[in-house]
Amino acid sequence: MPKAPIVHFALNADDPARAQRFYGEVFGWTFEPWGPPEFFHVGQDNQTVQGALQKRRALGGKNLNGLECTLAVEDVDAVAAAVVEHGGTIVMDKATIHGVGDLIFFEDPEGNILGAMQYHVEPWW
Repeated sequence: MPKAPIVHFALNADDPARAQRFYGEVFGWTFEPWGPPEFFHVGQDNQTVQGALQKRRALGGKNLNGLECTLAVEDVDAVAAAVVEHGGTIVMDKATIHGVGDLIFFEDPEGNILGAMQYHVEPWW
């Protein structure tokens, strides 16, 4: 297994209902409400990476555009320290998603924002 596989993506949308219609009609995806308002799990056949569609948000003062990816890591605190040590910035401090794990978001030196999640549950992959 890779050291930090991509395990989750999120599509950020100004209009989540419009985005659901688009992805549902184009790719046959389904959406299940979960967690915070305007957050939906993406369902697709033969899914190997978990997906979400959510209301667009900003992290580190930047709107999230494009795909937001989350990496599975063994120690989120060690990753946060390494990010800073190697020129990145933590844009969302560690938050616990109960029943899932601990999550941070960081910006790499090139301006890309990614998540790192230390799962509390057995991964599906």
